[in-house]
Amino acid sequence: MAKQALLQRELKRAKLVAKFAKKYNELKAIAKDAKRSAEEREAARLALQKLPRNANPTRQRNRCGITGRPRGTFRQFGLSRMKIREMAFAGEIPGVIKASW
Repeated sequence: MAKQALLQRELKRAKLVAKFAKKYNELKAIAKDAKRSAEEREAARLALQKLPRNANPTRQRNRCGITGRPRGTFRQFGLSRMKIREMAFAGEIPGVIKASW
């Protein structure tokens, strides 16, 4: 199990990303728009830099829904590789079976 502080940090980041998502997307669109003037694009980049660092969606980390493990997480299940293995062998994940050929 991951430390509670790390899990809480990820929750805090998720809230910040959700809070600033609209503004972040608008500023990114302005900064990428080649039809805008250079001054407008530069102003948008500066405004992006002033947003909180954790408001950037790329700072979020995928974690296992059960253990909180940050590595080896499968997006399809939201679980770490070890938990997928345990649950698949126990028959707790429908449609997942052990491969044999």
